[in-house]
Amino acid sequence: MMGFSWKLFYVFGILFWGFSQRWRTVESNGGSFSCEFRAIYNFGDSNSDTGGISAAMSEILSPNGETFFGHPAGRACDGRLIIDFIAENLKLPYLSAYLDSVGTNFRHGANFATGGSSIRPPGYSPFNLWVQISQFIQFKARTTSLYNQLTLNRRNPLTISNLPRPAEFSQALYTIDIGQNDLAHGFQYTTVKQVLASIPDIIGQLPQAIHTLYNEGARFFWVHNTGPIGCLPVSVLYEISKPWNLDKNGCVRLQNEVAVEFNRQLKDMISQLRAQLPFARFTYVDVYSAKYTLVSDAKNLGFVEAVNFCCGNCMKKGMANGTVYGNPCNHPSKHISWDGIHYSQAANIWVAERILNGSFSDPPLSIQSACHHQTTIL
Repeated sequence: MMGFSWKLFYVFGILFWGFSQRWRTVESNGGSFSCEFRAIYNFGDSNSDTGGISAAMSEILSPNGETFFGHPAGRACDGRLIIDFIAENLKLPYLSAYLDSVGTNFRHGANFATGGSSIRPPGYSPFNLWVQISQFIQFKARTTSLYNQLTLNRRNPLTISNLPRPAEFSQALYTIDIGQNDLAHGFQYTTVKQVLASIPDIIGQLPQAIHTLYNEGARFFWVHNTGPIGCLPVSVLYEISKPWNLDKNGCVRLQNEVAVEFNRQLKDMISQLRAQLPFARFTYVDVYSAKYTLVSDAKNLGFVEAVNFCCGNCMKKGMANGTVYGNPCNHPSKHISWDGIHYSQAANIWVAERILNGSFSDPPLSIQSACHHQTTIL
């Protein structure tokens, strides 16, 4: 009996050692330990779309991408998005869009986000969250099968180099940034009261989606709340003739109040998921507060007023009534808004620097520590 106990102890010791080797951590300059995420799988809308909607529906043209890439790069921005800074922070390549068939590399993850996407249909895009989840399931199954076949046959090393490693799906970071279009679509076609009433159903779609990812091996979730939609120039310009609808920073008060309520329910839902999935790790990221801080202090931070945007109708180029559309401003880095809806690269840098270090996260973990339980770093 004693020998049997020692054998069990030995087996569990080997398993623990194997798991610890599988999830190696490295000590950072601050003395804490950071996770070595091998890949990122992202789900969302245009705030994190790196080329999906441009490949599948309508091409995103110049001057988008000009500040950093020097050419259009599938992003509704003059340069990089927050998801790009997440990849940089984790020392991983920028994510290829799942829907892009040219020049893609999925070795370190894939991006299922597409511009206009919402959590639930109907919306501005056919690629709602459930479609994105379905795409991920198919992607995982097909790439795993192909990888195993190529490995068994020891052929096509170039093809293998572009494929994710099957074992790393459970070691990846799963990022979610979606919900803004659910609110925007509601504001456009219904009343504020109706949008508020719809929030429980919208948020109610997320647990099943996350449970589905969990069943596919996902364990580490980095979830952004929705930003201050009432501060977007496209929102403000419709209400600027009604100053009583604006707050002290010039944002549409009621729209932001709805966003705050959306985020409250989202945070509650994440808390429930922590209890339901104790082996998963959830980081709730308060992007709303980071972006609202930026808008509130725009001038002191070197930006022009937040209501001003750099490039009108930058998704297209042309001329109407003598006005040239699609021409950007001279100094995009001075603008928070790139095109009235999407943030500029300069604004994305400012926000990323503050959310990736854990300052706006619950628990207050940096993205490099998002695989840990909070108590492990106290």
